[in-house]
Amino acid sequence: MDDQQRLAAYVEVWKQAVDDFVALLESLPEQDWSLPTDLPGWDVRAVASHTAHLEGILAGGPEETAEVGEPAHVSGFLGLYTEIGVVNRRELPVSEIVEEIRQAAKTRYAMLRADPPTDASAKPEVIFGGVPWSWETLLRNRPLDVWMHDQDVRRAVGRPGGMDGEPARHTAEYLAEALGFVLAKKVGATPGTTAVLELAGSEPFAFTVNDAGRGERLPAVPPSPQVTLRMDRESFVCLAGGRRPAPGPVAVEGDAELGQRILDSLATTP
Repeated sequence: MDDQQRLAAYVEVWKQAVDDFVALLESLPEQDWSLPTDLPGWDVRAVASHTAHLEGILAGGPEETAEVGEPAHVSGFLGLYTEIGVVNRRELPVSEIVEEIRQAAKTRYAMLRADPPTDASAKPEVIFGGVPWSWETLLRNRPLDVWMHDQDVRRAVGRPGGMDGEPARHTAEYLAEALGFVLAKKVGATPGTTAVLELAGSEPFAFTVNDAGRGERLPAVPPSPQVTLRMDRESFVCLAGGRRPAPGPVAVEGDAELGQRILDSLATTP
């Protein structure tokens, strides 16, 4: 698959994720919009507002400004930046926030279909917050961000679902690629250490720490890895996304102490 085909595939997964998210938000009674999510300081309205903010900018809308103050749950520039959309939409009717997401996604999808990016390493002309991402990073990240927020809302309002579609698979497997970083840098495992993640709905992921102390993905599962972790997709996403403890069973085979250290360090999203 060449760059253009791969980028186009990301666009289709994002569009499915954002359409599903809009449908979920439309189905919620207004009182659900004030329910807290797993994200500190953010309720359902904040999650939707943040999504509307980023999708609006990517669709060609102007950068927004707002006095966000110093919220206790925020740290760093990116955290402050993501609060802008939340602050600016606190008084908007929820129907307007949903419609903003819908129209921004419709506009951006049409733009990406009419003039599809062809070079994954090139920089998009329009991107939020000035982040220095390539087309590859931007288009691969958007389905993850939207789908994760769909799940944040689903957990908040008690409406599980959406775990079997392409956005779910995309997100889980994207997050699973960080296991090498977790093993080598966050856990500090010694060179030669191997770990396998058996994730329901996906092929196994195997990583080792190379001689340079970096996590390296292996082409196949080794015969005797130091540790193997097994879990369902939802449990992995909750752990890797730093949301909440795994709602389903998590099995550790092999080095139990190493396995627990990996599980304790699995969160790789802010």
